[in-house]
Amino acid sequence: MRCPRGGKVVTLELESTHAAVARENFATAGVSDKIDLHVGPALSSLERLGADGFGPFDLVFIDADKPNNKSYLDWAMRLARSGTIIVCDNVIRDGAVIEAGSKDPNVQGARDVFSFFGHQETLQATALQTVGEKGYDGFAIAIVGES
Repeated sequence: MRCPRGGKVVTLELESTHAAVARENFATAGVSDKIDLHVGPALSSLERLGADGFGPFDLVFIDADKPNNKSYLDWAMRLARSGTIIVCDNVIRDGAVIEAGSKDPNVQGARDVFSFFGHQETLQATALQTVGEKGYDGFAIAIVGES
């Protein structure tokens, strides 16, 4: 997420080992001073960001535990403004998202994205399928409009 306040990129990481790798990469790229990395459960980090007055963000990229997509989208909208772009990754799930009987929590989380985007009057959204060595998946992208 990129926040106009201070111009820093804000990133959330659950695992401290992954955060350590990210910090090394930020240092190697010479951008450590431009990135604010928060370690821990994303919903807790988002609560702290909201309480600390972060936002609005220009871009929100969601690639976390899929069953919590609805909660992440709620936070994205709280931390957004008109013009904010919201991207949710992994929403096609090798096509399982259209399998009516799927009980997979990740598929349900992907469906939550489409439902959320479809019920928000201020969002214009679409989904794009991607194909690669990992099979096929995709992402949904929305732009926040005026309320």
